[in-house]
Amino acid sequence: MSEQTAQTGRKSFKYKLKPTPEQEQAMSEILWRCRVLYNAGLQERKEAWEKCHITVTRFQQEAQLKDIRAEHPEYAIVHSHVLQDVLARLDKGFQAFFRRVKSGEKPGYPRFQGRDRYHSFTYKEYGNGARLDNGFLILSKIGRIAVRWSRALEGTPKTVTLSKEADGWYVVFSCAEVPAQPLPLTGQETGIDVGIKAFYVDAHGHLCQNPKFFRKAEAALRRKQRKLARCEKGSKNRQEVKAQVVKQHQKVKRQRCDFHHKEALNLLRQYDTIYVEDLQVANMVKNHHLAKSISDAGWAQFRSILDYKAACAGKRVVAVPPHYTSQVCSRCGAYVQKSLSVRTHVCPACGLVLDRDHNSAIEIMGRGQRLRGVT
Repeated sequence: MSEQTAQTGRKSFKYKLKPTPEQEQAMSEILWRCRVLYNAGLQERKEAWEKCHITVTRFQQEAQLKDIRAEHPEYAIVHSHVLQDVLARLDKGFQAFFRRVKSGEKPGYPRFQGRDRYHSFTYKEYGNGARLDNGFLILSKIGRIAVRWSRALEGTPKTVTLSKEADGWYVVFSCAEVPAQPLPLTGQETGIDVGIKAFYVDAHGHLCQNPKFFRKAEAALRRKQRKLARCEKGSKNRQEVKAQVVKQHQKVKRQRCDFHHKEALNLLRQYDTIYVEDLQVANMVKNHHLAKSISDAGWAQFRSILDYKAACAGKRVVAVPPHYTSQVCSRCGAYVQKSLSVRTHVCPACGLVLDRDHNSAIEIMGRGQRLRGVT
């Protein structure tokens, strides 16, 4: 590993907003107009291809924005950069669709956005429509919005995103040139095997329990969802119960994210290099018997957080091929086939008896070290 040096990177900072009722209404109106524009842009692309086999580009659609604002005065409240970002999001969806088609994956054609699926809008250039002034967020044609500063803003703000969540509005600043915060080097490395029973086991036998946040909240969620199903559609009571359900899901999501951040930091404080399996979680959740448990554990999110924190801390995360890590003996390399119900690894060749996940973690570390040429 190279010596730790002062580095900078890109980082996002999220804060709770304290808007007035009028400002909330204005932001909700902008969100509504963005969603309508997104769906209109999608419809135009869809019809152009189906009827004329013509591909409409993002830049062709952006060229129409001036005419749209002239014909529809209600779009005057929406900053031009926000509208451009809406079309950029749509184009990103199509580019991902074409990539999946080309690679032979399930295409997943871009879908129309309902009112419960479109939650944010972005000012793509800080200082042009959105800026800070004396601790307040200044938005074009909306005004000064109070911000709950939970931590200091670092680096140079580049974009500003407003998002509506179950408990109110938030602002996210994407900042460049944020100083890295390297952790002290320990000279240690490990492999980790993620699972469902235990969240992970490392090569040294340390076990992290799986908190199973969704499973614990499932009973309360079930009761609230049944209550929601009994409510009359369009009623005020249904809106209130629906908000309770959304807040419960938000709580579970935040609990899981907080757990992932803390565990990732705990690992990086102990080890300089962490070897992980290069799991394709999207394929694994197709197993309907394990999908809920895998999603509750959040392996993909944990891996993403671990990679990001490692880059900031000057540490290393190495992905290794996941094939048969639980079937191969970590001592002699013999293949020992076993089902998921068998939790102990017993090698008939060398006599090694070890917890299944511990054996897998040691094998993952060994594979990673061989990839790096360490052993």
